[in-house]
Amino acid sequence: MPAPLYLGLDLGSSWSKAVLLDQKGQVAARALRRTGIRFEEAADALLGEALARAGAEQSALARVTATGYGRRNVPFADSRRTEISCHAKGAWHHVGRECDVVDIGGQDNKIIHVRADGSVANFLMNRKCAAGTGAFVEEIAHRLELPLEKIEEYAEAATKEITLSSFCTVFSATEVIKLIREGEGPENLCRGIFNSVVARVAEMGPLGSFIVMTGGVAAAFPVVARLMAARTGARVEVPPFAQYVGALGAALAAAQEAGCPLPSREASLT
Repeated sequence: MPAPLYLGLDLGSSWSKAVLLDQKGQVAARALRRTGIRFEEAADALLGEALARAGAEQSALARVTATGYGRRNVPFADSRRTEISCHAKGAWHHVGRECDVVDIGGQDNKIIHVRADGSVANFLMNRKCAAGTGAFVEEIAHRLELPLEKIEEYAEAATKEITLSSFCTVFSATEVIKLIREGEGPENLCRGIFNSVVARVAEMGPLGSFIVMTGGVAAAFPVVARLMAARTGARVEVPPFAQYVGALGAALAAAQEAGCPLPSREASLT
């Protein structure tokens, strides 16, 4: 019998992630791909990629837990959990203390208040509009005709602070066009992208003194965490592999559901 493995899948609206834990609670593999239009295909591809990276066969899977927007579209999942519970579990596993989890996703943002024991006290979601999300960042970068990997470099060279005031991605794009017409440089506009992301989150509701940021935006653009700390006065931490925190939480849930002793926090994040 192969040693058991526990798979967590986070099927997001834009990106899907997988974390595979071994019987010792260590990460055996991670996988990431664009979700596309078929969640089932994304889940199948992530399963195959994670197993291939771990050098394992599917027969080794002891349990699979799915979370995220497309969690109900994973036919081989043994259980399904909300992204709220999985992000809280994954973040708490990293820090082991009371915190506010701020997840900036592809289409929505979440604030999750996590108690000292890891349970969820309450949570907030953003408006239906995708302003301040990953889709917002991509759309404005497209309007500026800049590759995503360059916008933080431009933002760091800004000479003044700008915040796009619109609460709608479409209106924000119009606002950017107006600022370009008025002669605003790309550096300041890129800074404005990240200021707006932080502003949209901060306006959702109160945040405590310790924030854990998760999701692809926090992982790809460290400036977001710095701006969040400056705006809120809180200590802000971005876990290693921040985009996989939800998938890690799902994998931990799978291990727990299978009766496997939960691993140490450090082991699961290496």
